[in-house]
Amino acid sequence: MPITNRINLRNVRGDILGGLTAAVVALPMALAFGIASGAGAAAGLWGAILVGFFAALFGGTPSLISEPTGPMTVIITAVIAETTASNPEQGLAMAFTVVMLAGLFQIGFGLLKLGRYITMLPYNVISGFMTGIGVILIFMQIAPFLGQETPDGGVLGVIRSLPTLISNVSPWETGLGMLTLVILFLYPHSLKRILPPQLVALIIGTVVSLIFLQNIEIRTIATIGEITAGLPNFQLPTFTPGNLRLMFVNAIVLAMVGSIDCLLTCLVSDSLTRYEHRSNKELVGQGIANLMTGLCGGIAGSGATTATVVNIQAGGRTALSGLSRALILLVVALWAAPLTSGIPLAVLAGIVLKVGIDIIDWGFLKRVHKISWKAAGILYSVVVLTVFVDLMVAVGVGVFIANILTIARLDALQSESVKAITDADDQIVLTPTEKQALDSANGRMLLFHLSGPMIFGVAKAISREHDAIDHYDVLIVDLSEVPVLGVTSSLAIENAIQEATEEGREVIVVGATGQVKRRLETLQIGGLFPDDYWMDERLQALNAGLAIVQQRQSAMSEPAIAPDLTNAPPGGPSQQQG
Repeated sequence: MPITNRINLRNVRGDILGGLTAAVVALPMALAFGIASGAGAAAGLWGAILVGFFAALFGGTPSLISEPTGPMTVIITAVIAETTASNPEQGLAMAFTVVMLAGLFQIGFGLLKLGRYITMLPYNVISGFMTGIGVILIFMQIAPFLGQETPDGGVLGVIRSLPTLISNVSPWETGLGMLTLVILFLYPHSLKRILPPQLVALIIGTVVSLIFLQNIEIRTIATIGEITAGLPNFQLPTFTPGNLRLMFVNAIVLAMVGSIDCLLTCLVSDSLTRYEHRSNKELVGQGIANLMTGLCGGIAGSGATTATVVNIQAGGRTALSGLSRALILLVVALWAAPLTSGIPLAVLAGIVLKVGIDIIDWGFLKRVHKISWKAAGILYSVVVLTVFVDLMVAVGVGVFIANILTIARLDALQSESVKAITDADDQIVLTPTEKQALDSANGRMLLFHLSGPMIFGVAKAISREHDAIDHYDVLIVDLSEVPVLGVTSSLAIENAIQEATEEGREVIVVGATGQVKRRLETLQIGGLFPDDYWMDERLQALNAGLAIVQQRQSAMSEPAIAPDLTNAPPGGPSQQQG
């Protein structure tokens, strides 16, 4: 497998055009996410450059565009708030260290080949998770949208401060935010491929602020300030023993959210390009990208759906598109960064607020209650936990509940695969010869038929079916249609066999092969019955069982033979014994 992503020169024009278009989309988003995170516009810009470049170079999805995203911004915002609160002087440096650690974790995920498992989450959990992130983005942009600083305390802090925020609203900045939202919502779809609505909103909002509002002395319009042109400052890993656990946990959260966000975007890219991404290689590339952006003071990122779709629609097909996009943004950072100083924060807040609205899974929210109340309960539980508790707690609880419900459904399905019959009814398909053999036993032979994977949850069904029939002489355990046998099911079968042998019944096991037979032999179940009672064919087992039944019936029908007392000594047998 090559170290770098798929790069060739057969689509240079399309890749460069795609990269240019993606760069135009990325600039306002990078500045907005940088401001929203608390790290500053420069950190957002360098995050877009470094994550985009290294993920494109080392990733496993040729047309994927990586940059700071809504979910990653939510996490890094919380990280910066926590590290700054615990250590005001080194808080930001510690936050960048968390980004580095997250990159190392993502590299580890890829090397351990966990890519295929990370996105195997129930959709209602993913939907609730993304909806919760959208809600957080919306709440965290309310204050700058109203022309004020975001209060501490996350969503709850914003909710508690809403009366104060509303009473102190800045009409001019709120007007700029509203203008931004109007442009983003009403922007003609036909123009999106020519000029991204985010850039149009950014330019119009900035022009209105500079030309029409600069002479208004009622209140100064807050802007992002001047970004110093030049290379970023190198960030050494910074941590203290007291904050190590906090940073470690936050790094895992950031790595998991970034991996899920990225691999879901990879699926979108696959559907548009018909190219199957390499998830483990992509995780390694994303890890390298976040490691490098942390070292250079940029915020974390992952695969961005909007930028990826724009890139593909503009003609991008190989990693050259992502590399060219990063280089275009690098030119902006090195020479044109001071031009961004007049961008109003309210305009950026409007852009991020629109991202939050778009992230919410409105389509599924409208339909989930029609699917089942359980699915709806899981989704809304994940949303509430994401917004008010913790992202990983939300995902963990959602996955746990979803798995419990899945196990319950599988338990019901697997239990239906356990059949205990004493005559040839329609519960299972038997050949005419097999039916004849089973019917000839007159109910004295129990065919215990299992089918499908016996992984978990069927132990009670095995015990219930076995205990429902008391009068039989031969137990035939048919495992010919069982490909996998779990430990719990194996022990349940062992109990049924052991109970039968203790009551003097004969046991025959038929069709056990491969993993199933090895599991039973490991449990030493074979020691409970003769070796020749391991059989390969069901008909063979039925005939052998019928012979045992007939032999027992024959023995019971023979008259008892009286003892021969002709030569017995006087006094009878009792005196002889005495």
